[in-house]
Amino acid sequence: MRRLFAAFLTICLISCNSETNTYNVDGLAEGFEENTPILVYTVANNQPVVIDTLIVTNGKFAGKLDKVEDPSIHYLNIEKYKGNVLFFPENEDLNVTLYKDSIQSSVVNGGSQNESYTQFSRKLRAFNVQKQSNIELYRDASAAKDNAALVRIQKANKELVAEETAFKKDFVSTNNNSIFGVMMLSEMLSRKEITPAEASKILGNLSPKMAASPVAKQLKTVIEGLRKSEVGGIAPGFSAPTPDGQELALSEVLGEYTIIDFWASWCRPCRAENPNVVRVYEKYHDKGLNIISVSLDKEGQKERWLKAIKDDKMNWHHVSNLKFWQEPIARTYGVRSIPATFLLDEQGTIIAKNLRGPALETKIASLLGRQ
Repeated sequence: MRRLFAAFLTICLISCNSETNTYNVDGLAEGFEENTPILVYTVANNQPVVIDTLIVTNGKFAGKLDKVEDPSIHYLNIEKYKGNVLFFPENEDLNVTLYKDSIQSSVVNGGSQNESYTQFSRKLRAFNVQKQSNIELYRDASAAKDNAALVRIQKANKELVAEETAFKKDFVSTNNNSIFGVMMLSEMLSRKEITPAEASKILGNLSPKMAASPVAKQLKTVIEGLRKSEVGGIAPGFSAPTPDGQELALSEVLGEYTIIDFWASWCRPCRAENPNVVRVYEKYHDKGLNIISVSLDKEGQKERWLKAIKDDKMNWHHVSNLKFWQEPIARTYGVRSIPATFLLDEQGTIIAKNLRGPALETKIASLLGRQ
């Protein structure tokens, strides 16, 4: 009986010890100096937070990290070498290999998400090597004025880009339980490599746990904004504070044609485009053109916003919540880069998007130049 009890106790102890609240990280640090600190970061509320520091000893490092319940993004930062190594905690032990001379080639093994991310990264690096080779071939053919070679290289590169896009689409479609897949989907949407409808379909097939993650919810909001703000749709209504603190609604400023202009005082491309917008406004305002600019300036920098309006002679309607990229109007319209413009008719229907330079004046002239 004593032996049976002892065996039972041993089994219990082993079982209890295996159900810890941590998982192990074991790594090789090839080429790194002794005592090099490796910072472990998580991302919370879109901000990096250090959760541990691991020290290189005899070319190795190790530690224990707290298990997490929700899908999370972590990364290792080797500050001295200005490199980050992304990984996804799945509460499984991790094996890491860091390369001093090639941080981007470093690998994290452990868990399905890390395995799929590693495979994805390798494939993408292969695409980049091919694209770089095409750039060099194109440069040589251009120097030699070999037009036939230039056409051939351009065709090959176009096919390569199409192959890469197809690979990424397949990845985000098949990795429905990967937070990196959602991140990749967001980037593809931003690069216009995938349509809002395609992205929405992929989001609809996420696992319940991943669909409930903040990154998936945020992407869903962006997609909804993009679909609402497509050409042919009715521009979503909004109101926001003007420079003098009064609330101004889009419905109050609609003219025969109206431009919603997303910009910021810190945005150099926006400031470079402003003289063109000013010229078009001055030429066509009396004929029915109105503009309302929505600034993505930051909280505490209202004076910079006001100074830019004055300096650039933007004598039309302005609003802003001074919330940077969290500007609710920008999020409603799915704006992820600036400058961004939406051209509305008098009913508030979006008839064109992102017209800049000569294209903006040509379009407005075709609408109001007759008057």
